[in-house]
Amino acid sequence: MSCSIASTIPNSPIFQSPRLPSMFCKPCPSPSPSTIHGPQSPASSSSLPLPPSLPLPPSFLSSFSSSLSSPKSPLSLRVNNETILETNTDTLLKRKRPGRLNIPVAGVPGFVLETSKGEEERVEAVEVEGDGYSVYCKRGRRGGIMEDRYSAFVDVNGDSKQASFGVFDGHGGPKAAEFAAKNLNKNIMDQVSSRCLEGIETAIKNGYLTTDEEFLKQNVNGGSCCVTALIHQGNLVVSNTGDCRAVMSRKGVAEALTSDHQPSRKDEKDRIEALGGYVDCCHGVWRIQGSLAVTRGIGDRRLKRWVIAEPETKVLKIKPECY
Repeated sequence: MSCSIASTIPNSPIFQSPRLPSMFCKPCPSPSPSTIHGPQSPASSSSLPLPPSLPLPPSFLSSFSSSLSSPKSPLSLRVNNETILETNTDTLLKRKRPGRLNIPVAGVPGFVLETSKGEEERVEAVEVEGDGYSVYCKRGRRGGIMEDRYSAFVDVNGDSKQASFGVFDGHGGPKAAEFAAKNLNKNIMDQVSSRCLEGIETAIKNGYLTTDEEFLKQNVNGGSCCVTALIHQGNLVVSNTGDCRAVMSRKGVAEALTSDHQPSRKDEKDRIEALGGYVDCCHGVWRIQGSLAVTRGIGDRRLKRWVIAEPETKVLKIKPECY
């Protein structure tokens, strides 16, 4: 707005023209149309020729100043209007800034989300594209935070034909799933490296049990279902505890490789009852001690007498039809 005012001032007779515009004329009680304040002779309001070398009298400068300060002056009205407009514009520019957007944090390998508790609660989904694999996870409708994790290791020990993958479904918090994602693969590989192929099922079982024992020492609540897939010496070794599932495509047809460990399974129900526990069905869901809906997993210290970490394992030879 200051530019607009500055562009108006140079048009006055002091800066440019020797002619006096009619806007600086003021009505006079005499019959003449208009006169200039001061001792000058009457002249027409439309023009007032002055010699270029003749300076303007002090009375004229006084008249010019009074015209600017007069509320009836057109220039004064314009300045006042522009000042009001500038004030209103400043008020509009000082509107309250909108709140900061909270962008969900993307996942990183291992589902180990390095975020604060507040940010972790806002994670709705995780999508990762790796070398030869991809991961997608979406937060459940009931839970307040993302409780699932994953692990992916390719080129194990520098061998491009060896890999290990895992998915961990946490419940009662993400702590157990995080611990399993960080430690289960290492514990399994430590056992596998010291055994031949014939003992790989035992090696994986020991890896699961070791991970469970180490987590219980953390004195943290919660648990996690697990499913792992190990590619080793041309074989696919799949293990699971709980209701995590593994599915393989054989000639384009989905083939289930795991069976859920739920209280509704007769062998699991018989095992729990033999240990002094009970299972019941409430609203169509079978639970141990009226609480947990799975019978195997990592953690769950308060139900550890019945919820075991021992996995079921299946070994398959990888063939060209497995795609």
